[in-house]
Amino acid sequence: MSIILSWLMLSFAVWVTDAVLPGFHVKSAKSALLVAAIFGILNFLLGWLFFAVFTVLTLGLAWLLAFITRWIINAILLVITDKLTDHLKIDSFGWALAGSFVMSLVGTFGEWLVRSLF
Repeated sequence: MSIILSWLMLSFAVWVTDAVLPGFHVKSAKSALLVAAIFGILNFLLGWLFFAVFTVLTLGLAWLLAFITRWIINAILLVITDKLTDHLKIDSFGWALAGSFVMSLVGTFGEWLVRSLF
């Protein structure tokens, strides 16, 4: 149940990001569900690996600045998601960074709201 709720929250975050940012395009609400699923799977499979590589390459600085590192990694994963599906179109890496930031804000607030209500 927790995984489904997180997926739906991520889908909502993708949809809100599409509505807010002009350089971030999702075809439809169903596409937001698919994009969230692909992004979530990539984050699960590659997110930790990218974080470990960034930490080693920056001699631990990435670990100390974990929020910024996760923000950049999520932007990279969004670009990869864009390349894997035609349901998402991101105009540039800058828009991917902005999308990652908005998705993080919406997702964090949504998770907090759901946890406080239930």
